[in-house]
Amino acid sequence: MAQKQKKKVDHAGQLVIVKKVLRYLGRYRIFLWLSLALAFVTVALQLYIPKLTGEVVDYMAGAGRVQFAGVLNIIARIVASALLAGLGQWLMNLCNNKMTYDVVRDIRNDAFHKIEQLPLSYIDSHPYGEIESRVIADADQFADGLLMGFTQLFTGVITILGTLIFMLSINIGITIAVVALTPLSFLVAGYISSHTYTMFKKQSEIRGQQTGLINEMVEGQKVVKAFNRKSEVVGEFDRINEELQETSLRAIFFSSITNPSTRFVNSLVYAVVGVTGAIFAIAGHLTVGQLTAFLSYASQYAKPFNEISGVVTELQNAIACAGRVLDLIEEEPQIPDAEDAKAPEHFEGSVELRNVDFSYVKNQNLIRNFNLTVKPGQKIAIVGPTGCGKTTLINLLMRFYDVDKGGIYVDGTDIRRIARHALRSGYGMVLQETWLKSGTIRENITMGNPRITEEEMIRIAKVCHIDSFIRRLPKGYDTVVSENGEDFSQGQRQLLCIARVMMSRPSMLILDEATSSIDTRTELKIQDAFNRMMEGRTSFIVAHRLSTIRNADCILVMKDGHIIEQGTHEALMKEQGFYYNLYQSQFLGKAI
Repeated sequence: MAQKQKKKVDHAGQLVIVKKVLRYLGRYRIFLWLSLALAFVTVALQLYIPKLTGEVVDYMAGAGRVQFAGVLNIIARIVASALLAGLGQWLMNLCNNKMTYDVVRDIRNDAFHKIEQLPLSYIDSHPYGEIESRVIADADQFADGLLMGFTQLFTGVITILGTLIFMLSINIGITIAVVALTPLSFLVAGYISSHTYTMFKKQSEIRGQQTGLINEMVEGQKVVKAFNRKSEVVGEFDRINEELQETSLRAIFFSSITNPSTRFVNSLVYAVVGVTGAIFAIAGHLTVGQLTAFLSYASQYAKPFNEISGVVTELQNAIACAGRVLDLIEEEPQIPDAEDAKAPEHFEGSVELRNVDFSYVKNQNLIRNFNLTVKPGQKIAIVGPTGCGKTTLINLLMRFYDVDKGGIYVDGTDIRRIARHALRSGYGMVLQETWLKSGTIRENITMGNPRITEEEMIRIAKVCHIDSFIRRLPKGYDTVVSENGEDFSQGQRQLLCIARVMMSRPSMLILDEATSSIDTRTELKIQDAFNRMMEGRTSFIVAHRLSTIRNADCILVMKDGHIIEQGTHEALMKEQGFYYNLYQSQFLGKAI
């Protein structure tokens, strides 16, 4: 009972996916109808050739009875039909290719745009490799299945119908015998295809896990080797690989027996036609040429069942892969901006958090009843132990996540009433983790402000101490950055990210361990540049090195999602509380 219920759910799910795919196909219906028309013409011409061949046989039946004029005339018609059928098939393939790859392009575009719209919570909770697998590998598998469906399914169905018409025109009795055996092919193909969809779906899911593991291990290769985790990682990969092998073998086994099974049925049909046709020919109800044509039609009639069974199997895989991509496309996007959302070009910089509650996971408290008032131009430093909520506070300020309760106000306006692009344009953000896109150094450091002049770019680059090392590169500022800037040191990458923020000229700043990978001497110079940039700008500074925040207007000491202390460096040191102990442990080596 449970197995039957599962099959019903699988079939219902497949139908839903097919309907969604058909909506994409609807955009290219002109190519769909043109492909169908060309398939009809091509098949008609191909099926006309056996009829002509039968007539040629009848013209040559018997010694000394060859009718050369009729034979030559029919041969000319056969050649013309073959040429036209070839041309039609070529044009049909062009339409199918155009339609298939346009549909897959649209699906990939929608998937990529959806990734841009997804809330950060989705990206954080799914392996990057698994998301990549859906957009790349699954889309490729879907394209292969869709193309096979267009190429073979249309022509196969039309071939079956066409051969029936031609066979009926020759002999109704034998045709009925052929049709009576047809359901055997459908039963065999249907039974096998019902078992393959679940297996191919599981195969796609495991392939996504494998891609995710490979992605993580390649990115973290240094860490894996440093901690001697090679054997554990290889073991985990072997486990997933073996699971993928087992699932793939089962899926391929069922898909591979489809063709031999239907071939057996088709051979049975051919044998029935041959024996029955021979009896009719002996009885004088068929000519030798008609029997020849009938055998050819019987072969052509059976062939599409082999192809269609193979197509059905491939389509099972394609539908499973399409389902994974479409699931991504249909994920809930982040909450859209309010219809009356403001989009200011500049912020004064007052920030207020009122009774803010937030947690990444329900029933796991992180930030509770958080209150903070920041005046324009103030420098706010945020310190505290790992996991206290420092980076979470930054995520809330940038609205990467929305608060569960309470509100965050910038210049007196709830940030939920401010367009995200405007809010984020108001902040300049430097993270501990650097990110550089594929492109030139110039494109990377000016991406926040593409209108910046060459002179201003070079001036800021000198302030950030990157101009000298950039000029030593082969193409200077036009040097192409490799994937995530692997050609540069971590410190150089961080300096490039700092320059990017300085060039964006933001209204407010967020510095999350912005100088963690920079040597002490350069850090002092960068701090001086930061201090000049922060003048008149509201700034939030997350720091573990407390020496970098002594000049902050206010230091917030966080613990377990709450502000437990706040004030200037001197005031907090006098209190001799948590901050004092933290400072002592960092500079005097005393335990907290």
